[in-house]
Amino acid sequence: MKTRLKEYREKCGITQEALAEKVDATRQTILFLEKGKYNPSLRLAYRISRVLKTPIEDIFSFDDENFEADK
Repeated sequence: MKTRLKEYREKCGITQEALAEKVDATRQTILFLEKGKYNPSLRLAYRISRVLKTPIEDIFSFDDENFEADK
């Protein structure tokens, strides 16, 4: 999974710790998410997107280039 979490978080001027508190997670979870070492649950991704006021798909995306959504 690719992530642009750090970019959006910094754009919003929010620290890892503050984001973690707002989404009921640990700072370490946010750190791992930013490094792509952890895939968020849908609930966590949704909470993060709400705090950063950015659609989930702008923050997180799959690496699989062969994936095509049903049309």
